[in-house]
Amino acid sequence: MEVKPCMPYASKVCETRLLKMPDGKSVFKVYFMDIVGRDKPERYEWAASGMSKDDFVERVRASGVEGIGFITAFPHITKIFIFGPSPETNLYTNAFKTPDLSPLDLNYSGSTEVACAAEMSIGGGEFDMWLKAGSVENYLAQFTDAGTTEFKNHSKLHAYWTDGCTCSEKS
Repeated sequence: MEVKPCMPYASKVCETRLLKMPDGKSVFKVYFMDIVGRDKPERYEWAASGMSKDDFVERVRASGVEGIGFITAFPHITKIFIFGPSPETNLYTNAFKTPDLSPLDLNYSGSTEVACAAEMSIGGGEFDMWLKAGSVENYLAQFTDAGTTEFKNHSKLHAYWTDGCTCSEKS
């Protein structure tokens, strides 16, 4: 297996919005996300991206996406997570390029990326709220507090895989 080194990773929610879609039923919680401390902040931070959050919301509204769920929107990538419909206890996602919402393929080395650290943190909270909510309205009434998601060591797998195993051999 080849493990590619990772750039520093510290993400935070910079804004949230509730997006009601034109069909009158579909609603999404939008999490605008920044990855801070990297080179090229225009790629990873909304304030430096030159993009408008209002324009982004209007592009999503015009996209025709249907369902109940949440959106994680970084300046460079957006994922739309939808509960169900088959079955409604599952969570589905698709990825898009944020500037134009064109589809983005996240297949790497024979696997598909499910979510980055920030998305997993938000996704865990959102799924827990979906699990515990007695109605869609109860679910939509709250956002998860993802705080700042920062890896203590963002390159531990790379170090482990390339520098040698430090685990003990047990059979």
